[in-house]
Amino acid sequence: MLQGVLIRPYYRENRLATITEVADRLEDLLLKDEEVSLDNAEKALDVVVDNGLCVAITNAKGERIYENDVLGNTCILNTSANIDDKNYDLTSELGSLNALVDDEDTSFNVASPLSGDDMLLFARKIEAGFGNYYLYINSPLEPVESIINFIFDQFFYIALVVLGAGIIISLFVSRRITYPIIKIKKEADRLTHGDYKASFAVNSYSEINDLAQTLDRATKQLAQTDELRNDLIANVSHDIKTPLTMIKAYSEMIKDISGNDPKKRNEHLDVIISEVNYLDKLVKDMALLSKMQAGVDTLKKTNFDLRSAVLEIIKLHDGLFKEHSINVKTNLERVFVFADELKIKQVIANFISNAIKHSHDGSKIEIDLKQDEERVRFEVKDEGEGISEEDLPYIWDRYYKKDRHFHREVDSSGLGLAIAKTILEAHKAKFGAYSKLGVGSTFYFELSKDYEDEN
Repeated sequence: MLQGVLIRPYYRENRLATITEVADRLEDLLLKDEEVSLDNAEKALDVVVDNGLCVAITNAKGERIYENDVLGNTCILNTSANIDDKNYDLTSELGSLNALVDDEDTSFNVASPLSGDDMLLFARKIEAGFGNYYLYINSPLEPVESIINFIFDQFFYIALVVLGAGIIISLFVSRRITYPIIKIKKEADRLTHGDYKASFAVNSYSEINDLAQTLDRATKQLAQTDELRNDLIANVSHDIKTPLTMIKAYSEMIKDISGNDPKKRNEHLDVIISEVNYLDKLVKDMALLSKMQAGVDTLKKTNFDLRSAVLEIIKLHDGLFKEHSINVKTNLERVFVFADELKIKQVIANFISNAIKHSHDGSKIEIDLKQDEERVRFEVKDEGEGISEEDLPYIWDRYYKKDRHFHREVDSSGLGLAIAKTILEAHKAKFGAYSKLGVGSTFYFELSKDYEDEN
């Protein structure tokens, strides 16, 4: 459609440009010494014939002083024509058009009186020393309608082919694009129903592959989280059920058996108190962990002597060291840090008590406190049973048990390392552990040596 609209004016302008060049050529050939000369008439004729034109030159009086015609009866210059809504008999009145010709090249659209085809009449005013001359060139405009119809027919079939090929290619490309997305959606539906065996692996373009890999990693993490959640529920349930059972049993024993026996009653009450204390510690540890992970329990940082804090915690565990005949070796430098003193003491206490639990009687525990220009490093090294390489990344998870068979520590809630991890992450501290089965483990954390003016 665009070609059909543009081809008419484009063809006319193209033809007018050609005629203008012809006019320049004829002017060079026929105008000599500022008057029309026929010395190059043959060359001028060749130009007229080559371009299929009808040409005439008149003087200022309207008299024809040169003409050449290869159009015959269809030449407008040899018949009458309607120009600017006025009919002219150009055979005898060609000079009457001189008044219509401006100083610039002028062109008129006229219709052939014989065929009705569109034609172009070009006129140029040539100023010479002895007067003005007027060059008229008549050129037929080829039947544009037939060209337009040909183009429309050609483009119609081309459009059908392109449209058909486009549909086929689009279907193929869209299927290539959407198939992996549909597959990912189906696997995501499986995942929403708790099926962690869903696999998002696809063979597609890089962005979809990256998405699939990310979802696969997320699925593995969700499966691991779900497993830890189930372990947590089972372990906490066991933790709560066991002391409740003990409390109930010993309460009934006091009621039925030892109520009047002070010695047995006190023994039974001691068991109940011990179990209540364990439940109290469990609830407090769970509440502390939840508050810290939720960001509710904010840090209360102060400047304090970390060496004094370590010595205080070691002194609190002195009884356990002696009970298990554990030899404690310390290498503590005096350093100050800007941190939450209470929570850092809790981490230190957890590391030391954890080392005691997993050390053999008569073994050695090393406690070091070192510093460099930027950081302070605290570490506890034991000679216990150690941790396998497979289990080491998970020891900071809540209730993680390396043998997966729950066993309750008498004086532990099982949340110590998870709480320590949360505290250290809140301090943006570097921490970790390395261990070897049968050799022992080392737990450490590093704090920045920031020391702020509290005033």
